Amino acid sequence: MKHIKVGDLMTDEVVSAVSATSFKDVAKLLAQHDVSGLPVVDDEDRVLGVVSESDLLARQAAQLTAGRAEDSPVSEVTAGEVMSTPAVTIHAEEPAAEAARLMTRRSVERLPVVDEEERLVGIVTRRDLLRLFLRPDSEIRRRVIDDVLGDTLGVRADAVEVHIVDGVVTLSGAVDRQSQVPILVRLVEQLDGVAAVSSRVTGRIDDSLLAQPTRTAHSMPW
Repeated sequence: MKHIKVGDLMTDEVVSAVSATSFKDVAKLLAQHDVSGLPVVDDEDRVLGVVSESDLLARQAAQLTAGRAEDSPVSEVTAGEVMSTPAVTIHAEEPAAEAARLMTRRSVERLPVVDEEERLVGIVTRRDLLRLFLRPDSEIRRRVIDDVLGDTLGVRADAVEVHIVDGVVTLSGAVDRQSQVPILVRLVEQLDGVAAVSSRVTGRIDDSLLAQPTRTAHSMPW
């Protein structure tokens, strides 16, 4: 089945900075483009790090608290000095679910998206990933019927009724074999946009109870 990829959700017009971009100019870019963070790249568009509003505020607060004359004024600080490194990136071909797991695991709000040569091609944020859960129920239903029931399990369209409300999928009906039921539920749960699955599907043949061949005393090697 086809899953939504990072490249399907990312913003490909990325606002970025270079290491030498000044503190003031980074702040301007964040304000002008209404973003809370941006990647810092080298001359070949490879991501060096990410600078966020939090990074800027932390640097400013540290200098105000320390009050040391030997520290460079904030106006002279560059993106390369305040950025978070190493950059946590992801490839455009990765599933969106992996991006969500990576953001949670690394406690970041955004991921620069890179190509096979690690060059910046986009950026994906937590807000972008939330769009997965805003998919129309009609679209989810189509994927359950066409992708899961039809293409993957080979089940007739009229064999299982599919009802969806706010991402909650209710399945009822019958498939050929009982062993298909847990597979059906698991595949539907993995669809992008599905919040929960309730199944009342049964199997016409309970193949889960078919006994495995057992050895008799005559079949033993001794």
